[in-house]
Amino acid sequence: MENIYEISECFTGVETTEEHNGYFCSVGEALTIVILGSFCGLRNVSQIHQWASNSRINEFLSKHFGIRKVPCYYWLLCLLKLIKPKSLNQCFINWVQSLIPETLEGFTLSFDGKTIRSTGKMEKYNSPMHIVSAHIAELGITFGQQTVYDKSNEIPAVRELINLLNIEGCIVVADALNCQKETAKAIIDGKADYLLSVKDNQPTLKRDIEDYVQDEDLQKTMDTFTTVEKNSGRIERRTAFTTCDIDWLYGKEEWTNLVCIGAVNTQFTTKKETTNEWHYYISSRKLSAKQLLKHARLEWSVESMHWLLDAHFGEDFCRVEDKNVQQNLNIIRKIVLNSIKQYKEKYDIKRPFSKIMLDCLLDPYFMLSLLAVGEN
Repeated sequence: MENIYEISECFTGVETTEEHNGYFCSVGEALTIVILGSFCGLRNVSQIHQWASNSRINEFLSKHFGIRKVPCYYWLLCLLKLIKPKSLNQCFINWVQSLIPETLEGFTLSFDGKTIRSTGKMEKYNSPMHIVSAHIAELGITFGQQTVYDKSNEIPAVRELINLLNIEGCIVVADALNCQKETAKAIIDGKADYLLSVKDNQPTLKRDIEDYVQDEDLQKTMDTFTTVEKNSGRIERRTAFTTCDIDWLYGKEEWTNLVCIGAVNTQFTTKKETTNEWHYYISSRKLSAKQLLKHARLEWSVESMHWLLDAHFGEDFCRVEDKNVQQNLNIIRKIVLNSIKQYKEKYDIKRPFSKIMLDCLLDPYFMLSLLAVGEN
């Protein structure tokens, strides 16, 4: 039970858009109600309010969290509107920092954006809301996020998020959109390394790496590693190539600390056909082919988190028109996913997220043991 109070203490740094004296429900209590309801897999504030208004849940909230009275649905929504998302995001980052190892040395930090599709159809949004997240792949938890209102703004948003986080020692992986010289420099300034996918937005760089890798004689000089997997009748063969012999690479000095290039060839074989794909990379760390393949595949870990947001919370269908509420709910859902992931890892539990959330809904006292996982 103490863990929820530790989380609540993080809310002391939450700022509001206007002064709020608490009345009978504080901002921290409102956040606690919404977080607990989200643990139960409830998808919107209306469902959470209905759950919290139940007499049995009333007793639970009063006994274990000191919440004597649940506000009406309208006021609960108003309290969420008051919260500045940037301040809640900083509280979230501080909380995650307390859960993860002191150093991220050797970990993979994946950056990617997700568009909340429903916001593109609302008059109050000039364009769909796009949220960029940083995900620690090996731990399966989200580290922080940054909101933009146009996918093209993801590039500076990633840099801003890098500056917010303590990324020292990790290797940052990102898609081709973020293969930018300024982004590479920001990662190095944060005392981390980068592994960036190179595509057509960097045509000269891609062509040079592609020509090198596709040359049969030069390819033989590169470090090589191959894996073969069978999944549902499909054979997946992945071969990675790396080299640190890049003195020949034109313009390499423009990429801060660039020391390694690589490629991954992926073949998918089914009964009907075989497809073949090549992906090219640059890195500030001297990577073996095995290491490149590991980190490159972990880049997609953030996509699994995006899928969880849609599968369990229906985020793409969230019709809340207030921007603050949309962003705050996104952060709260990530608090829930992080906590459940920690619980599953600590006790080596194979039960899916959906069943753990159902356990919370059927027995609110189950949440107490789940929330206590983060205690030191």
